[in-house]
Amino acid sequence: MPAPTRLIKKLCGVELFAELSGEQLDWLIETGDFRELVDGDALFREGNLADAFFVLLGGEIMITKMVAGREQVLARHLGDRLEHQFTGELPLLAGGQYLASATAVGPTQVMVYAQDAFFEMLVRCPQVCRVLLPVLAERINSMERQAGSSRMLQGLGLLAAGLAHELNNPAAASVRAAGELRQIVPELTAAALRWGQTGDEDERALIDRIQARLVQRKPQDPLAAADAADAVADWLYARGVDEAAESGSVLAEHGVDLTVLDELAAGLRPVALSPAVEYLIRALRAGALAEDATEAGRRVVELVERTSSYTNLNRAPERDVDLHEGLEATLTLMGPRLRGIRVSREYGALPDLRVFPSELNQVWTNLIDNAVDAMGGAGELTISTRREGDHAVVEFLDDGPGIPADVLPNVFQPFFTTKDVGKGTGLGLHISMDIVAQRHGGTMEVTSKPGETHFVVRLPLVQPAR
Repeated sequence: MPAPTRLIKKLCGVELFAELSGEQLDWLIETGDFRELVDGDALFREGNLADAFFVLLGGEIMITKMVAGREQVLARHLGDRLEHQFTGELPLLAGGQYLASATAVGPTQVMVYAQDAFFEMLVRCPQVCRVLLPVLAERINSMERQAGSSRMLQGLGLLAAGLAHELNNPAAASVRAAGELRQIVPELTAAALRWGQTGDEDERALIDRIQARLVQRKPQDPLAAADAADAVADWLYARGVDEAAESGSVLAEHGVDLTVLDELAAGLRPVALSPAVEYLIRALRAGALAEDATEAGRRVVELVERTSSYTNLNRAPERDVDLHEGLEATLTLMGPRLRGIRVSREYGALPDLRVFPSELNQVWTNLIDNAVDAMGGAGELTISTRREGDHAVVEFLDDGPGIPADVLPNVFQPFFTTKDVGKGTGLGLHISMDIVAQRHGGTMEVTSKPGETHFVVRLPLVQPAR
């Protein structure tokens, strides 16, 4: 350790200790552990139990955190500003693990105070508290903002993955329908021309009437559909109609049966039957493909609306909403995360509530995401809503292993997490509670036992004046 005089001079250069007396500085020297580090030496590692407070006397400390499996630099402490002159106090005060890792950059000198010494310092040196607490408050706010942004980015990532997954089927259907339409339109044009040249006015009117009745396809089970197609094909083949097998399948799919065929035979000359059927099947196929494309388009529009409902794009941040709309939007866009989960809905009647919908959607995302993690990606999640007096209640029930009784009281505390290092900030439920309680005047509760964990959110039907 350097001579006490030199060390006292270094400690006096730390703003945290600038107002201390000589006696207090002597105590800091006697109690602390002076360390000289070389490049790459670790002060502490993310996930380790917090056991010390560090004061930077010279050199540089780099703070990093594992994010999505990659190490991310959060800050570089050079001692040039108050908030860069010390580290480690937050997890010590929270009684938890280090939330990040600290590593020396080049030759670095620090004073290390064990946990007991740190708490004694706060008692012996009240001046330290006056300097420390504003920095502590700002660090907590900063971490909450970062966690909120991370949660929002995570939500947007889920949204993007869910949207891509859900859009895949209607987009593929639309492309397929468009491709087949491009192929059939020339065939329909040629068939219409031949039919126009063959059929007389009464025959064309008959086909138009039949076509109008057959626009809506009738779903059938596969065996019944095959039998119906064979019956129509046999009828057409017996009358010399070209492409009888293909025609039978298309006509039967649209509800043509022997009664309709007899109507055709009664109203058409034999020479007109084949051109009429040729035109009819191509017109029906074109109509069906157009309906497929339209339905795919409707599905895309619905998904875009669900996305807008989740993010509340182009809308005021606070507005009257149906809570079920936000829950459904969240479930839709979390589809990839829910593949192994059975989701049950038990929705009761609720009035629209004036809320901040995008923030509540973050709460729903967090609670659903935590339930999926708790169940290991497989299980049953039940979401129920009901009205209780002047409150709307939203409840999430999962059948995972449950939250241990000794952990349960801490789940809403900031920086508390049971997830592996790098997989949780310990702020998700804390931020969710803040959104429910501070932003909406509501409450959030949790009860848990093996196979049954309930998170219950209560929101007032009438928001208090802001």
